[in-house]
Amino acid sequence: MSLKIKRLSEWVCELEKTGDMLVPGRVYADKETMEELLKDYDEKRTGGFTPALGQVLNVACLPGIVNASLAMADIHPGYGFPIGGVGAFDIETGVISVAGVGFDINCGVRVLKTPLTRSDVEPIKEALANQLFRDVPSGVGSTGEIRLKENQIDELLVKGSKYIIDRGYGFAEDLEYTEENGAVPDALPENVSARAKERQFKQVGTLGSGNHYLEVQYVEEIFDNEAAMAYGLEKDRVLMAIHCGSRALGHQIGTDYLKTLEAASKKYGIPIRDRELVCAPVKSPEGQRYFTAMNCGINCAFANRQAISHLARLAFSRVTGTKPETIKLLYDVAHNTCKIETHAINGKTKKLLVHRKGATRAFGPGRIEVPAAYRKVGQPLLVGGTMGTASYILRGTEKGMEDCFGSAVHGAGRALSRQRAKRQWRGTEVIRELGEKGIIIRSGSKSGVAEEAPGAYKDVDKVVNIMHNAGVNAKVARLRPIACVKG
Repeated sequence: MSLKIKRLSEWVCELEKTGDMLVPGRVYADKETMEELLKDYDEKRTGGFTPALGQVLNVACLPGIVNASLAMADIHPGYGFPIGGVGAFDIETGVISVAGVGFDINCGVRVLKTPLTRSDVEPIKEALANQLFRDVPSGVGSTGEIRLKENQIDELLVKGSKYIIDRGYGFAEDLEYTEENGAVPDALPENVSARAKERQFKQVGTLGSGNHYLEVQYVEEIFDNEAAMAYGLEKDRVLMAIHCGSRALGHQIGTDYLKTLEAASKKYGIPIRDRELVCAPVKSPEGQRYFTAMNCGINCAFANRQAISHLARLAFSRVTGTKPETIKLLYDVAHNTCKIETHAINGKTKKLLVHRKGATRAFGPGRIEVPAAYRKVGQPLLVGGTMGTASYILRGTEKGMEDCFGSAVHGAGRALSRQRAKRQWRGTEVIRELGEKGIIIRSGSKSGVAEEAPGAYKDVDKVVNIMHNAGVNAKVARLRPIACVKG
């Protein structure tokens, strides 16, 4: 299907509704970004691969989709849905898809505020990086100190963060500053396979590998004083950011339910333009089984980041003497989920099933889901950059609620595949070059560092500015790395 594109503004393009599309596509991109996406589309669609714009188009053809198939400014090809993709579906007529969530269910970012400043940490950053690397398990197949049996896993999958806090890992106030208070409802462990649970028995409290990290950062610049004050941020304040998800359990849930939803697509006669987009009606037995299993994955990831927070607080305390209770949680937010939310559609309030694949929930001012301390300015958005550049804290806006169901970018977005990155960089060279810039890297995998080389990602400043200038996300602060632990 050919693309018909019109520019709505300097920062937003529309893929006009043609052919099988039920709604238009909307892509947050400036002129240069759109030119790159179009070039990629022309090159890849003839080579058997579905480029990102093709995935936006395919999602727009799914039954029950509402308003538009959306792509945030960090858009790049994913599994079925583009990464950076958002699709909201009518509960009665819409579908649910594994591809709209991803295999790392509730991969997300959690940011902790320490009482120290950059000048306090710079002299001890190497010791701090070493301690964090020792105390927080990372890497492929890593195991943690929390060992669970099946009945305990089931309880964790229902209770999420609270289960971990009740075991002494963190503080009750952490729940207030975690999306969904650390657990979504309608999580049914009986719909999670024994294999998925077995893979998680020893992985709670572990970072994993790939693009997951634990990073010590400082606030380089404040853009929005009112929001920064509400979030408790100030220039040079040292933060710790945790990026990870549901580990092997989430991946297994996705793998298991691909087969279920493939059969459901055929059973219910759902037209599928890409086999990766297999899905089921939201209210079908198959759709509900996946939804309730996926919710277990969401809660598992909240629990995992809660456990890592505890380990990071203790490690930070051992090196700096700071008391763990003085390291406060700023926020924890997901970027691989599918949730039932209430949104205004054509002036009427409606419940929708919102898929966010590599996109962050970004609720604006006044939403009751936002912590009371932040409600006036909107929800914090935690945007990971690269270990050599910058990360951002943004906030949700009213325009973002109206235009994209309260959604945001989740990171810089990959510019090169992991294989291409490994061919272009060597891990030892990346570590050396970043060390020369004053950024300490600790990792058990040199090839993993090469995959995550800063040059393998888009320009995070540009990505964030597109969303900020479009008015759907607003800049609050830019963060720079001091030390980074990679899987």
